[in-house]
Amino acid sequence: MGNPEGDIMKLLSSHDEILLLAILRLKDNAYGMTIRREVSQATGKNWSIGAIYDPLYRMEKKGLLESFLSEPTKERGGRSKRIFKISKKGIEALLEHTKTRENLWHGVKKKALIDSF
Repeated sequence: MGNPEGDIMKLLSSHDEILLLAILRLKDNAYGMTIRREVSQATGKNWSIGAIYDPLYRMEKKGLLESFLSEPTKERGGRSKRIFKISKKGIEALLEHTKTRENLWHGVKKKALIDSF
């Protein structure tokens, strides 16, 4: 198995997957606070700022994300927002991760899992 180049496949963490999906959902409005709000609502958990920014910067360094500064805004006292966008490499990683997850879930009967407890 493996990819054509023979490299070891590197899966995303669940944390990374959640952040990438939030960025996709937010489109052009994906900056720190909106990402935090999106993942907190989706997971029902309060995410710290560090739990958002640290992985965003790490994924940017890996080429999974790109970011840029917006125009300064009045509501931020003239400061810019750092907007995050998923890169082509990030999309590919997310799709590969999703395919792997789906392959592993195939044949697992979720109801039987729940009923077993």
